[in-house]
Amino acid sequence: MKKTDKKDRKRYNRSFARRLTRWVMLVVFVMMSALGYFIYDLSKSIVVEVTANTFHTNMQASAMFFSNAMSDVSEAVMNHVYEVEQHLGQPAQLQGIMTRIVELNPRIKSCDITYVEDGIEDDWFREVISTDSACWSKPFFEDHEEKAPVVAYLQPLHDRQGRVVAVLSADLSLDFMTQQLEKQDNIFQDNVWVVPVTDDLIFHSYVFMRDGTYLTHPDHRRILKGNFFVHVRDADEEGVASEVISRMSEGQKSQSETDKVLRINLIKSYLFYVPIEDSDWMVAVSVPTISLDLFGIIMGVFLLLIVVFVLIVMFFVCHLTIKHTAKPLKQLAATADKVAGGQFDTALPVIKSRDEIQLLRDSFENMQHSLSAYVEKLKSTTAAKASMESELKIAHDIQMSMLPKTYPAFPERHDLDIYGFVMPAKAVGGDLYDFFIRDEKLFFCIGDVSGKGVPASLVMAVTRFLFRNIASYTQEPNQIAVALNEALSRNNDTGMFVTLFLGVLDLGTGQMSFSNAGHNPPLLITEDSVTILSCDSNIPVGVMSGWRFTAQHRQLKAGDSIFLYTDGLSEAEDSRCQLFGIDRIQQVARTSVNQPQRFIESMMTAVQQFIGDAEQSDDLTMLAVKYTLKH
Repeated sequence: MKKTDKKDRKRYNRSFARRLTRWVMLVVFVMMSALGYFIYDLSKSIVVEVTANTFHTNMQASAMFFSNAMSDVSEAVMNHVYEVEQHLGQPAQLQGIMTRIVELNPRIKSCDITYVEDGIEDDWFREVISTDSACWSKPFFEDHEEKAPVVAYLQPLHDRQGRVVAVLSADLSLDFMTQQLEKQDNIFQDNVWVVPVTDDLIFHSYVFMRDGTYLTHPDHRRILKGNFFVHVRDADEEGVASEVISRMSEGQKSQSETDKVLRINLIKSYLFYVPIEDSDWMVAVSVPTISLDLFGIIMGVFLLLIVVFVLIVMFFVCHLTIKHTAKPLKQLAATADKVAGGQFDTALPVIKSRDEIQLLRDSFENMQHSLSAYVEKLKSTTAAKASMESELKIAHDIQMSMLPKTYPAFPERHDLDIYGFVMPAKAVGGDLYDFFIRDEKLFFCIGDVSGKGVPASLVMAVTRFLFRNIASYTQEPNQIAVALNEALSRNNDTGMFVTLFLGVLDLGTGQMSFSNAGHNPPLLITEDSVTILSCDSNIPVGVMSGWRFTAQHRQLKAGDSIFLYTDGLSEAEDSRCQLFGIDRIQQVARTSVNQPQRFIESMMTAVQQFIGDAEQSDDLTMLAVKYTLKH
């Protein structure tokens, strides 16, 4: 057994250092993790912000490049309009002019003149003629094999009378946009903090019209057939696609913040976009969030490894330090075991450190001295308490011996059945009941002394003695009450008093005289009813001398009973502080057998079931008298 205790104590002492080390490590880990996350989040935000600005700058450059390319075409056409108009109707000269236009601007794929008189079916040409203004046509494919669409710049031509007689068109292939975006993507990949995880998780640049129709796309099958807006809106889960589409449709550029994430090709991506001037086109690039966030993730993992390494080093350092610091506690624990075994003079270990452990050692030394003194005092107190309990037991036995306790009380009589019961709240109490027969009359009483314990028991004993003494000289219950009041009021420095109900029953006639001194009125139980006996309340005896108590009378029939009780019955409380009450007393009286002993036992059972585990708060006394003489 001792070996097991030593092992448990040793294991406990080791675990203290480890537990303290773990708590220190936990706090350090939380702090370093919070710092690492802050650095990671800050780094990620900086990377994303710088990358977003880089994308915006390069896309604006590309948009300017596209705008300049289209401007070069329109200027090349406009610079030759006058010359073309001067040679209308001269095919040879016109052919030379258009050849020169194509040679001067390599992006122009071809030039052509369409005359009004030949009949124009194309809507773009008709719009140019009707508005008499130059414009760009919508993109189109010249044949099914082309991978890049073509857009035509249309310029109206006038005769000498100012009438529109033809339209000069210059076709511009948009493959230069695809080439420019491929260069831009390569620049992004070389100079921007973006990690291409897989072929699907890299960024792509697009050009599309403001209605969402693709003009360029890595998948050539989507050009002029796929719609970026429909594609984004169908994959929208966060409810941000509508706002982005609205900004694009209005020709606005994307904002710097990247809090709006879209699903593009089923991948969460950031979208950066700018409009191309002098057109209804947009250039955009989508960057998967994982590619942009991976730099921050790598940095976070690196910081986490640093945190783990630092924690491992700190764990061993802290554990050794705490273990060394806690060593005096083991010595104090060993001393505490000896003191707990009764060796109060055990020498305490010498501790040189001037810290809390030194204070603990000094406190423990004070406790040794106090414990020794306390044990000696406890021995004397225990002996005194045992003596007091013995004396209270004797006092209880003496008090109970004063009250009638032999039942049946009058076995030789057939005109009376009586039973009493008392249960003090403490070892001794202040309730009393008594009865005796003199001159064929039953004298009985029940009382409740104010207060509890030994003082109340002394007043109870005096009251019971006075009742017997006074009742031996008079048969009037009110005179008994007057004499008791005068005796108890005299020199009553403690201010204690007694509530009493006094009764005298003529056993020959059934006539009952009674006087109430501030006590609970008893119950009158007949064959047909249970009622509260009407009583003058008067005042308790011992309160004020000179009081004249009233006498009252009641004729009892054979089988009638009087049930007397103290407020320990009516005011018995359950755990919810609810009172037993007079209504429950009457209910038990109606359902119980009208025999004094069985009736009181039924009442006691009902009270105990009501209060349950609640502590008894007051003395409880009951007395039942049944008149049985038949005339």
